[in-house]
Amino acid sequence: MPRTKGSKNRPKTTYTDYASQITEKQESITSLTAEISSITANIDTLKTALKKAEKEVASLESKKAKADAKAAEEAAGQRHECG
Repeated sequence: MPRTKGSKNRPKTTYTDYASQITEKQESITSLTAEISSITANIDTLKTALKKAEKEVASLESKKAKADAKAAEEAAGQRHECG
């Protein structure tokens, strides 16, 4: 008697442990969430440092502009006195 077609190609049934896969994925989600929180906190710290640095640059630029203006006035005053 001939075999039925496809009898050799039937996949073997294996038990899939969905509970362990779910647990593994949940642990992965937890660790990724913690990593995102850590990175977010680091970004906030860096943003604060950036704002402080930008304020310092703005202050220094203002002081430089005042010093340049004062130097230009003194140079103009000296040229006026000499000329």
